[in-house]
Amino acid sequence: MATRPTTKKPTPAVKFKTAARSTGKAPGTRMSVAAAMAALEKAGSAQTRKTYARHGAPEPMFGVSFATLKTLVKKIRVDHELALELWKTGNFDARLLAVKVADPARMTPAELDRWAGGLTPRLCHSYVAQLASEGPHARDRADAWLASDKLVQRCSGWMLVSAMAMTSKTTESAWFKDHLKTIQKTIHTVPNEERESMNYALIAIGCRDAALQKLALAAAAKIGPVDVDHGDTACKTPDAAAYITKSWAHSESKGFASPAVQEQSREPMRTRC
Repeated sequence: MATRPTTKKPTPAVKFKTAARSTGKAPGTRMSVAAAMAALEKAGSAQTRKTYARHGAPEPMFGVSFATLKTLVKKIRVDHELALELWKTGNFDARLLAVKVADPARMTPAELDRWAGGLTPRLCHSYVAQLASEGPHARDRADAWLASDKLVQRCSGWMLVSAMAMTSKTTESAWFKDHLKTIQKTIHTVPNEERESMNYALIAIGCRDAALQKLALAAAAKIGPVDVDHGDTACKTPDAAAYITKSWAHSESKGFASPAVQEQSREPMRTRC
């Protein structure tokens, strides 16, 4: 268990930004879906397509790097109509761009449900989950996705639990405690991809506050090593207890009350990564 200091460090003021909120900046550059698709196609590469394919990305795709996507996001900023049109193309790169330029406040539950089942590569679930976490339907979508009979939506559900643990200021601790119990009880029996998503949720819950840190570390000790098959990739499964402890040490060294508070001071992961 991480050792907490006896004296509290001042916590920086939190300036939590989301794409749905006004930034005070000038509007982004308007771009047609044709122009966006042309830019994506031009930026694609065979090597990136191979990398994405190893992680389960489906065709059609151009193979656009995340660095290029970030450049486009900075140019477009928020364009919900464009996001909806990009999603309709079915192109993997276009859908990744869509989740980054969509307006979380305008996403409907039905749209979130469709999108949660549309980005199949492992841990791309986190982008739709992050989008949902920034909007008004986070709690009900998490409950619905976790109860789904579709693996991809359950994975999105656990990634939404992760996102909410790090960014929600209103969700009560009891909700996270209940999910922690489910993780401890079932993580070794669920399908491979869901096991991976559960492990990330365990880590995020342990980074929310001191009480949940203690419970998550205890759960991680009882769970033990989590075996995830990452296929033909270099990905590794993080050790939950070690990751939680390291995250707390880093955040406290920066003067934050918790890793979650530190995350809330940053640009949302959906648009920064």
